[in-house]
Amino acid sequence: MSGGYDAKLVRMANQIATFFESQPSDDRPGEVAAHLRDFWDPRMRRRLDELLAAGGDGLSPLAREAAERLRAVRA
Repeated sequence: MSGGYDAKLVRMANQIATFFESQPSDDRPGEVAAHLRDFWDPRMRRRLDELLAAGGDGLSPLAREAAERLRAVRA
């Protein structure tokens, strides 16, 4: 996939994480992971997992943790 698509996925994941940072929750990474699971196409989640495996460049700490949780569920 193109670098532009990857950058867009990272930006979107970070935007979702930023939203959930402002929400009252005891499990923000879980909330972000649930949002990605519920609203992202499986191809988008798969590519996010590939980006994470390649180092996760550009992902915020919260987005990275959410992506790691998604990976754990898929394993």
